[in-house]
This record gives sequence, structure tokens and C-alpha cells, in this order.
Amino acid sequence: MSKDPRFPGAHIIAIHGKTPQIHDTAFIAPGAVIIGDVVIGAGSSIWYNCVVRADVYTIRIGERTNVQDGSVLHCDPPRPGDEEGCPLLIGDDVLIGHMATVHGCTIHDRGFVGLGAIVMNKAVIGSDAMLAAGAMLTERKVMGERELWGGRPAVKMKDLSDAAIAGMRVGVMHYAENAKHHAAAVAAAAAD
Repeated sequence: MSKDPRFPGAHIIAIHGKTPQIHDTAFIAPGAVIIGDVVIGAGSSIWYNCVVRADVYTIRIGERTNVQDGSVLHCDPPRPGDEEGCPLLIGDDVLIGHMATVHGCTIHDRGFVGLGAIVMNKAVIGSDAMLAAGAMLTERKVMGERELWGGRPAVKMKDLSDAAIAGMRVGVMHYAENAKHHAAAVAAAAAD
């Protein structure tokens, strides 16, 4: 297990010859565990007690994306009958709420996953789309751009207004800024 000095208290773990690649400007909170073939882009943040486990396939997280406290991210490998497998592909400026489970799916730029929501293999969340808190997006379901889906299983509820989309963008900026404050606080605590 690596004790990466850039991320005090986080656990960065190589497996199967793959070491997580994390941009220097990302924030990885104490208690987070990042494993295997993971790439995390500039300005992104993985918050307290998240697990990002790419032990069997790949996880890619873009820039300025935040994965909030207690969320679990995983993927599935290629296998007979499913040669593509289920990598986890997350774009830029994505918001993933607390305690979400995100597995082998695609979330396009500026997508939103609500608190406690579940996104399953091969599901797709379009750009500027929102999966409501507690919702379950089942396998292979595709959310279009600017759509709000909710329920278990999730179904389309409506198209999002410009105001709702603007609110999501404010959330991205808030987390990017807040991550800088937490990074400084964690570094100060580690130096004591």
C-alpha cells in the first residue's frame, strides 16, 4: 500500500501491475481507497471513505469531477459473450453524491448522480442529466441529455430546466473550491 505524500491518510494501492494515476491537483481525502487501473483528472476530488476499485478493469475520472463521501466505484472485466466488459467512464464536471454506487457505466460531462443512487453496468447518464437521490439506473438504460430520472428502477421524469442545470454547475464549482480548502486542512493536520 502506498502512502502517497500528496494525499495524507488516503490509501493508493497498485494491483496486477497497475498503479492509480492521480493528477497533482486532485484531492484524495483521508480514508479514501484508490486501487489499480484508475486515472483521476485535474481538479477532481474523491472524498472521505470512498472506494474506487479498478482491480478487474479500468476506471477513468475526468477533470473537476467530485465523488462524495462513502461512494463506491467499481467495474467488470471483459468475459466470453461480453468482450467489451464494463469499464467505468466518468467525464468532466460530474457530481456524484454521498453514498452512491457507480458500477461499470458511463457518465458524460456534467452528469449528476444523486445521494445514495445506484448506476449499474452499461447504463449511460447523458450530459447535463440528473439521476435523482436514491434512484437505481438498471443495466443498459440510457438517460438522454438534460433529463431527470428517478425511482427504482429509474424512469424519465422530465427534462431539466436551464436553472436546474445552472445549479448543478454551481455545485461543481463549490466542490472544486471546497476540495482546495480540505486539501490544505488535511496537509496542515498531517504536519502536526
